[in-house]
Amino acid sequence: MNFELTEEQRMWRSAVHDFVAKEVKPKAHEVDQNAQFNWEATRKMGPLGLLGLNVEEEYGGAGVDAISAAIAIEELGWGCGSTALSIAAHNGLGCAPITLFGNEAQKRRFLPGVTSGKEKLAALALTEPGAGSDLKKGVLTKAILDGDSWVINGTKMWCTNASIAEFVVTLVRTDPDGGSKSLSLIVIPTQTEGVRIGPPEKKMGVKGSPTHAMNFENVRVPAENLLGQAGEGLYQTLVVLDGGRVGIGALSVGLAQAAMEEALQYARERETFGVPIAQHQAIQWMLADAATEIQAARWLVYHAAWLKSQGLPFTKEASMAKLFATEMAERVTRNAIQIHGGYGYSVEFPVERHYRDARLMTIGEGTSEIQRLIIARHLIEQTG
Repeated sequence: MNFELTEEQRMWRSAVHDFVAKEVKPKAHEVDQNAQFNWEATRKMGPLGLLGLNVEEEYGGAGVDAISAAIAIEELGWGCGSTALSIAAHNGLGCAPITLFGNEAQKRRFLPGVTSGKEKLAALALTEPGAGSDLKKGVLTKAILDGDSWVINGTKMWCTNASIAEFVVTLVRTDPDGGSKSLSLIVIPTQTEGVRIGPPEKKMGVKGSPTHAMNFENVRVPAENLLGQAGEGLYQTLVVLDGGRVGIGALSVGLAQAAMEEALQYARERETFGVPIAQHQAIQWMLADAATEIQAARWLVYHAAWLKSQGLPFTKEASMAKLFATEMAERVTRNAIQIHGGYGYSVEFPVERHYRDARLMTIGEGTSEIQRLIIARHLIEQTG
């Protein structure tokens, strides 16, 4: 891989950065404090291509390469963790299954509206009250084919964007006998009769990215809302999550970058013992570690994205990028608070928000522990 960005990628970064600096970052505090999604900025993302990063242009998307998509999520993370999480979930989890596995009719039906910025977004529902990482055995939401319709019953948890989504791609059990071929992905419009979206979860961070439980009670959708063939859902989900983990890694890099910039600025202005604290070695070491780890995480994310764009296997690399970037972001945001001292613990300073937002990243889309299992299993397989 050539680790130098192309001119087109650099121009894309500059354009997205300028947009985020103007439309997203200034409202990050308000979004967090009010726990309200930033629709005003999101409406303006459609024409820029931020709502269809991996969607082909003929379906209303930007169709950018995987590195450019990671750059966009990184910049959004730099601006606002809440907004970035919802946009990352929309692109990487909601639109991706249709882009990857949908047929022509499904792409034309579902994608143009959610990539335009004029309608709602997209979402993915996997987790259930008794199923997080163990999707193969734990998913209990059932879909039964009845004539030309699927009838769906069950409950989902922790669905990002549920209340602001036009549709939710939902993992359901279509074969009661179980096994790896028993799950399927079905697109369920949120306005369908029988769909119930619970109140927003009250969370530690990313408060402006709405998260909900969902209940499906005799929900009936057309049979053609099935993505691919029945029984392919587990495989499809794992592929989608690989791409989503690259996005979470990129978002974490953005959060850490923002926290480091705040810490550096504060360290240059704050004085103790007659000099700026940036002149104290203890502070310098924290800043040096932050800059080094951010850059290392960024290249891990870009490498995984490059493999994806080349059509090469990237499951292990996606897990490596997510694992390192998310745990790095926790360290960097923690130290940014430490550099600020007592002020860092105040909601008036952005580093407090960055720390709370970063905490989710080691949990969502596969915990750090699951990432280590994935990496280890691939290492063992490769040497076996």
